[in-house]
This record gives sequence, structure tokens and C-alpha cells, in this order.
Amino acid sequence: YHAQVIKNLRSACQKTGKICAIMLDTKGPEIRTGKIEDRQGYIDLQVGQEIIVDTNTSQPGNINRISIDYKDLVNSVKVGGYILIADGVISLSIVAVEKEKGYCLCRVNNNSRLGENKNVHLPGAIVNLPALSEKDIDDIKFGVEQKVDFIAASFIRKAEDVLEIKQILGAARDDIHIISKIENVEGVDNFNEILEVSDGIMVARGDLGVEVQMEKIFVAQKMIVSKCNSVGKPVITATQMLESMIKNPRPTRAEATDVANAVLDGTDAVMLSGETASGDYPFEAVDIMAKICREAELVESSTDYQSLFAALKMSTPKPISIAETVASYAVATAIDLKADLIITLTETGLTTRLVSKYRPPMPVFAVTSWRHTVKHLLATRGAISFLVESLVGTDNLVDNCIEYAIKNNLCKVGSRVVIVSGVMEGVPGKTNNMKIMQVGKK
Repeated sequence: YHAQVIKNLRSACQKTGKICAIMLDTKGPEIRTGKIEDRQGYIDLQVGQEIIVDTNTSQPGNINRISIDYKDLVNSVKVGGYILIADGVISLSIVAVEKEKGYCLCRVNNNSRLGENKNVHLPGAIVNLPALSEKDIDDIKFGVEQKVDFIAASFIRKAEDVLEIKQILGAARDDIHIISKIENVEGVDNFNEILEVSDGIMVARGDLGVEVQMEKIFVAQKMIVSKCNSVGKPVITATQMLESMIKNPRPTRAEATDVANAVLDGTDAVMLSGETASGDYPFEAVDIMAKICREAELVESSTDYQSLFAALKMSTPKPISIAETVASYAVATAIDLKADLIITLTETGLTTRLVSKYRPPMPVFAVTSWRHTVKHLLATRGAISFLVESLVGTDNLVDNCIEYAIKNNLCKVGSRVVIVSGVMEGVPGKTNNMKIMQVGKK
């Protein structure tokens, strides 16, 4: 099924001339509830009642006892902690941990109906589960066969989890970028080391909202976005962006504001899930989200850019590389000149990401000879890619790019354009040159 979907998508891209990247989302490690004795497959829990939670999934549960499929439960949780079931709809407080007997005694916090095979979260606990299940490994190998562009790696808790995926990717490592999904407290606590080995980050607010206290989710989101911005790696904000549009043709005011604030905070991309996967208004959801993003970008471009630039420069780890020094001053120069376009000549996309990091209000036109770079840069804020056969011959390349840009209304005769490149043409990692030109008549 998925192979056919990918085939259909690529066929549509070829017919329309659109560029579209493909991201494979792994399932990740998970904990679920066991079977229920009742024929109906559920039990009704009452607030205040006590219930035993153990790991004996071979024995069906009842009103007094339920099971989950996590064998290390009693060694992972503490008295005073919580067991959250069905995306946090059911909340159990842990009142006793009987390690010798292998169960936890819990108190029900809300009237609820508990069914079989529901997801379980242990907020604040260090969960002893493998980073990748057998299914995850098979799915990643499928992604390599299908030549996907991104792996969205679920429930990344530490840097080693990302490195394990890189090993599975093998020779495809440069072609497939890893977007680490931060979905639990351990991932937040170890974020710096995860960011260092990842190609990008996704703020997966669904599971993160269950694992992290509700009043602290915004803190985690802003921290993640800010740190990604400081190192110039793409960050995606996801989950419940326009949740009400699953059933309604218009978003709530709070949802519209949420999308706009994500853009203003510095996110590179916003992602829809249920709204387009199973919602009644998928096209409308995409359309209104795009409109909100454009409006937020207009507001940002009209603010005090010097303050924004200074803040981004201040947050950048020192010492700054030659490539980033050139990229940052290319953006500052483009602002001073009121340039219409920044052109970057890049193989891996790094130069473009470094320019995009400083959030220029004008488009960043990335010229590359690597097909995968074109796809990867779709996750980078403000980047437009242009595929060429070779980056050798900078002057001719720039002329061709300007011609293309004029045809696509990115600039016009008389526009000022800033070009970022390397003296060693076609050699990755050698960005060290900035050039200013004014578009003249042919």
C-alpha cells in the first residue's frame, strides 16, 4: 500500500513539476494495556477506586486489576507518579509499588472507560525500552528501498537512539535525513545531545503533552525551537495545530494564533496530521494554515530586524565557522541593501540553512547539483531550490538563476541580489565568498 502511495506521489510530481519530499514516520517503542475479561472489551473505572496494574498480559484484566506490556514497570515508576492511559484520558496515581510481587497499586483519578490495547504513558519515568522495535527496523529498511527523503524517528530519548538509526541507514545516510521527534521528558532532558547528531527536530506535541505537565509544554516547545534556530537546523512544530478542522471548516481563534506564534518563534515548518489524514476538510486546512504562515512572516519582516539578527548572533555557539560568518553577513547586507533575493551555491544545503537561520525577509534561492539537497531544503524556512548539473562556473550559474528568478517573480531588472558561494567551485564545505550584484537588462 505505502509503496503504491509513494509511486502515485512521484508520478503526480512529475506531471505537475512540483517538488515534494517524502518523510517516513516510525512507530517507536510503546506500552499498551492488555486484554479485558468482559466480552465487551472494556471496564468502567470510578474516581477514587483502587486498582492493581501488573505486567501479566496472559491474564485478562477486570475491575480490580489490569495489565500492561512493559515488564520493567515496578523498576521504572515511583510512589506519587502517574500512569496515563489512552492519550492521558485515564489518569491513575501510583500509591504503592510492590517490587517483589511485581505490581503497582493505583488510585483512579477520573471516571473513565478503559479498553484493550490502549497506549500507556509513564510521565517522568526512565522507560527501559529499546529505541527501535523490529517493526521500526523493517520500516526504515523499506524507506531506504523506496528512497525516502526523511525519517521521522519517534520517541528519541538520547543521542544513541539517533546513531542506531544511522547505522541501519548505512550508505543511504547522506540521502535520508533524520528528524528526531521529541515526545517525552527524557528527550527534553537530553535535547542538546540529540540535536547535535540529528539533521532536524520535530516538536511532537501529542505525546509530549501527555508526558510533560500541561502548563510546561510551551516552555519545552520554545526551548526546542530556539536551540534549533541557534545551530541552524530545521525544526517542525506538529500535532493539534488545527485540530478542530477535522470536523469544522474553520479553525478556532486559538488554533490560528498557535500556528502564527510557531512561525514567530522560529519554526521552519508546521505539520498537519489528523486534519489531513482523516479530517473532513483537508484542503481547507492546508489552505488556511498556509495563509496564516504567510501573514505571520509578513509581520516578522516588518519588525526590528536588527534586534532579531543580534539575538540570533548572540545565541550562536562560538567560535563561528567561516561559512556561517559569510552567511550571517550576507543576510545583514541583503537587509541593508533592501535586496530582493539571496542566492546560495550549495552542495549539501548547509550554506542555505546557515543563511536561512538568520531569517531574511527575502527568499533564499539555493542552487545545487545534488538532487537530495533539493528535497532536504524543503524543510528549511524560506528556501527555494534550483537543480543544476554542476556548480562549476559560478557566473553562468548565477545568470541562469537570475533569469529563472525573474520569470518566477522573485526579482526584476534593477533588483539587488546577494550571492553566497565558495572560491573552490563544486567542493562541499568551502563557503567563503559573498558577492553583490544588480540585475541588469539583457
